Amino acid sequence: MPPIFKTLRVIELANVLAGPSVGQFFAELGAEVIKIENPKTNGDVTRSWKLNNENAEDSVSAYFSAANSGKKSIGLDITDQQDLSILHKLITKSDIVIASYKAGDAEKLKVDYQSLKSINSKIIYGQITGYGDDNERVGYDAIIQAESGFMSMNGEPDGSSLKMPVALVDVLAAHHLKEAILLAYINLLKTNEGAKVSVSLFESAIASLANQATNYLIAGHDPQKMGAEHPNISPYGTVLHTSDQKEILLAVGTNTQFQKLCDILEIPKMALDEDFKTNASRVENRKKLNQLLLEKAQSFESETLLNKLKSAQVPAGKLQSVGQALEGNDGQEMIMKFEESVTGLRNFAANLSFMGRISHLAPPPEFDQDRTEILALL
Repeated sequence: MPPIFKTLRVIELANVLAGPSVGQFFAELGAEVIKIENPKTNGDVTRSWKLNNENAEDSVSAYFSAANSGKKSIGLDITDQQDLSILHKLITKSDIVIASYKAGDAEKLKVDYQSLKSINSKIIYGQITGYGDDNERVGYDAIIQAESGFMSMNGEPDGSSLKMPVALVDVLAAHHLKEAILLAYINLLKTNEGAKVSVSLFESAIASLANQATNYLIAGHDPQKMGAEHPNISPYGTVLHTSDQKEILLAVGTNTQFQKLCDILEIPKMALDEDFKTNASRVENRKKLNQLLLEKAQSFESETLLNKLKSAQVPAGKLQSVGQALEGNDGQEMIMKFEESVTGLRNFAANLSFMGRISHLAPPPEFDQDRTEILALL
């Protein structure tokens, strides 16, 4: 079957990661995604966010490649009336707009929902903000990781607070906006009416605190740094060190799994010990438990221990680098390639029974590379 969104045209008025990730999502499902880029800044700012070993002259950086495969690019200065007119004409022939402006800027630029709705009443306008539609403060992923509580939990006990090494809040907000736009699209199919949907980075971060938030709200426990450990389960997140200097992470969530773990580590009586018999007792005696597990694991070679754990269906996995994860069979499935060259990662991981997974997308566009083709649409 053809891609589900083959007939959709998406206009992307967004930079960096959150909004562009939503744009690539629609591109992966077949939509035509037109990225509007500011010629005054040489396009999306991430085009210039480069590692030391990247070509300084190339307009497609590794970072830009994270969220821009399958798109078309045109440079438009929408403060210029002629370029704004071009954008407005594109809007009349489009279905979805993805925008990321701080409060008030879209209105000044005449690319807010009300302005675009007057041009196309069926337009779906998906907006990402930092702190809400009426808050002018610009949202930055790292700042919101700090303000939303994520950094306060991340790190070793008594160690420094750490942000995640990916722009986690941007990624989370992008997923929320995808859901909101899809709901608006369902509503359009039912009512023939467009809509505005809006997602803030801060609210996306708070919504994603999950059990750590309810640990505070319900149990009055303000989460603290625990390294890789889990506040509600043990041994879950515990890292074992093996005889060949490898690391294995445990994710034991049931008493049965714990009993099997003890059998494998050749300490079967430990599963019957009152200090470790239940999850509650293991959480209470976490320090003593971890010390015993670490001591026993050091007598095993990593592959031997992993195979035993997997055979017994005890959740465990070896710690890998990003490169190792990408080189594995499962990781390879998520890599975008175009004519045998790597272009980036898929932003959409699901397999759909009614649609085959797109085998490839065009690589991320050079700045303004599709001007002629896009202007021909007008």
